[in-house]
Amino acid sequence: MKLAMHAASAATLLLPATLLALLPAPASALPRITAKGKYLYNESGERFYIKGIAYQEEGNIVSDDNGGFPEPSDYTDPLSMGDACERDVPFLQRLGVNTIRVYSVNNALDHSRCMQLLEDAGIYTIIDLSLPLNGSIDRSAPSWTTNLLDLYLTTVDTFSTYNNILAYNVANEVVTNSTTTVASPYIKAAARDVKAYIKSKNYAGLVSYASTDGERWRDPLLEYLSCGSEEVSVDLIGLNDYRWCGSAGSYSSSYESTNQAFADIPVPAYFSEFGCIEQTPRTWEEVAALFSSPMTDNFSGGLAFSYFPQSQGYGMITLSSNNNTVTTSTDFDNLVDAYANATGPNDPSESSASESSYPACPTSATSDFVVASRELPPTPDQTVCDCLTTSAFPCVVATASRGIPSVLGSLLDYTCSLLGQAGVSCDPIGSDGAAGTYGRYSFCDPATKLSYTFSQYYVSEDLNSQACYFSDNATINRNAPTDQPGITSAEDQCFSGVTPTFTPTRAGSPTSTPTGSNGNNDGNNGALDASSSLAVLALCGLVTAVFAA
Repeated sequence: MKLAMHAASAATLLLPATLLALLPAPASALPRITAKGKYLYNESGERFYIKGIAYQEEGNIVSDDNGGFPEPSDYTDPLSMGDACERDVPFLQRLGVNTIRVYSVNNALDHSRCMQLLEDAGIYTIIDLSLPLNGSIDRSAPSWTTNLLDLYLTTVDTFSTYNNILAYNVANEVVTNSTTTVASPYIKAAARDVKAYIKSKNYAGLVSYASTDGERWRDPLLEYLSCGSEEVSVDLIGLNDYRWCGSAGSYSSSYESTNQAFADIPVPAYFSEFGCIEQTPRTWEEVAALFSSPMTDNFSGGLAFSYFPQSQGYGMITLSSNNNTVTTSTDFDNLVDAYANATGPNDPSESSASESSYPACPTSATSDFVVASRELPPTPDQTVCDCLTTSAFPCVVATASRGIPSVLGSLLDYTCSLLGQAGVSCDPIGSDGAAGTYGRYSFCDPATKLSYTFSQYYVSEDLNSQACYFSDNATINRNAPTDQPGITSAEDQCFSGVTPTFTPTRAGSPTSTPTGSNGNNDGNNGALDASSSLAVLALCGLVTAVFAA
């Protein structure tokens, strides 16, 4: 479905800032959108349909060898660019959209101007909480850790002051095949914790996951993410669906099987992306089907992909060299017409809608869905991880190295290979979503996990000071015990009174960059041999000597 771009062109428009003053603004704040049963509703009890578009310029694309699509390695936060929003909002209004989706935001920046422009135009936002590379759940080595939780909650706090938040995506297309379904429990745990935090703060915003449209594993995955109870289910499910391709599409050939599959999903669903480009210009015939029965029995609209040009051929506008002038394409004009005629039925009304009934989670995996563990990762607890670092681990990561993901990931692999050769397990920092087993320290950030492996190696080498060196990436902690019984006792004190699941709180000051990486083999016990790990570290300039002979 990722084919060549159609070089369509249409009207070129430059809307000066003065025209924005003429745009109609709502008399009051946008009403909060909530979910009841399988549907979305506004405060008047009418069904709400997402009529939207993806809104983010493409970053630098890198390949993914772990079963994923090519993905950006960086990003530009479109909601922090006030002039660009002022330029684009009139075009979003021409499209008739009521929602935009933004895939990456920097929670340290000011978004007030863009968010106000969007609110004045009656446009809600769906915000993805993850960031490229080290700010998301890693499908190849999934974990749910304190650094990710803090990133997500900081972003939620940043956007909590705005009235036009519709939902937060905790992940996008993490599961891309049956092998990567091992990440499912971590997605579910992220939804659980973000939901609990939003509820504790009385913030607006549903918690969602955006799924790619797979074959045999898709339906079991979405059933899994919405099973159990309200507390552990996502509020909303997005599906990135490109099955309907122009005039070749039809309800029976493109949507019927999908609609039937969603009939038993107990939460609202929408197309978090749609817009096949096999036939160009796109005529958007699928919009009429998406916003009418029987699709509206199970879906609440969707988001066309994409406003900005994308390297794979998507996009509905182009920008002039100075970024001041917007040129719309035939795709854009066709979507204007399609959305203008799209109004979903107000059935059922909120008063007659049934509450969600969450099915029990599966007890075992199927051949098509590798992971079905009902045991979820614990809620990450930064106070425990800080306690371990300051009071229990005798050899810890040096301050200068804590925020360098490449260093942490390489050293985690290397030290676990050393410990594996010595018969010491890295299982306490690892986890297994398929089995539902989670190491005692698996929820900690990568720097804390590395401090654990440093300390285990340091103790195994009889506290040789050179065994807590690692090219100045490690330092001796004089406040921690140096014998294994003392270390174990100190660790137990850090975990005293801790429960596996609780309502999280923000751990630190706002930051848009996680403090570490999951590493390529987070928690493995010698999966990389020592020589290959040393080669990686040597290339990074990290190792000149591990310890003196």
